[in-house]
Amino acid sequence: MGVSVSTRVSRLGNYYAGAWHASSASEFLPVIDPASEDVLAEVPMSSESESAAVIEAAAAAFPEWRRTPPEDRIQYLFKLKDLLERNLEDLARQITLENGKTLAEARAELRRGIENVEVACGIPTLMQGFNLEDVARGIDEMMIRQPLGVVAAITPFNFPAMIPLWFLPYAIACGNTFILKPSEKVPLTMQRLFQLAEELHLPSGCSTFSMAANKLWTPCSLIRKFAA
Repeated sequence: MGVSVSTRVSRLGNYYAGAWHASSASEFLPVIDPASEDVLAEVPMSSESESAAVIEAAAAAFPEWRRTPPEDRIQYLFKLKDLLERNLEDLARQITLENGKTLAEARAELRRGIENVEVACGIPTLMQGFNLEDVARGIDEMMIRQPLGVVAAITPFNFPAMIPLWFLPYAIACGNTFILKPSEKVPLTMQRLFQLAEELHLPSGCSTFSMAANKLWTPCSLIRKFAA
């Protein structure tokens, strides 16, 4: 069975503050179809100022999102699961196109990603703390779990959808704001997911997509936790 996906975007942009922004980068890298060696798109090596705009948008969204009750935050994840189920075939074909794995493997990868969204829907229970009276004489113990702030994931090429979905649903369900920097070799699957996810109407800045160079993220004090 042949695999055919229409790639309309010739150059990727960055998604932050609730909108797509064209990059002002002067350097671009090609996204190559490993089967045909055709160029599918071009990835901008976004500048330091562009990465700063992404981070600042995520940081600005954090205080309000962090105070949103977990029961309200996970409503977006129920919608995300439905979105992934409805678009599974489209996303699987995009994975095959840019990554080269078989369509069956791409579908299985997405299924594992959807399972993580399902688990993250349990955050109102999973995130609960505990307390213990008289842990020592006259001392009571209490433990609570709180969001960190802006968190970011720099993900590899081998699982274009599954690995980002190891992080995105948990990050936002726990009250963090999230930045995804996918591999420049396979960015189109997550670009497509972010395009589809606009219908979720997540609050602006809660989830962002950037193609800035990896070295621009690590020195930033506004990012509280990295996964790479």
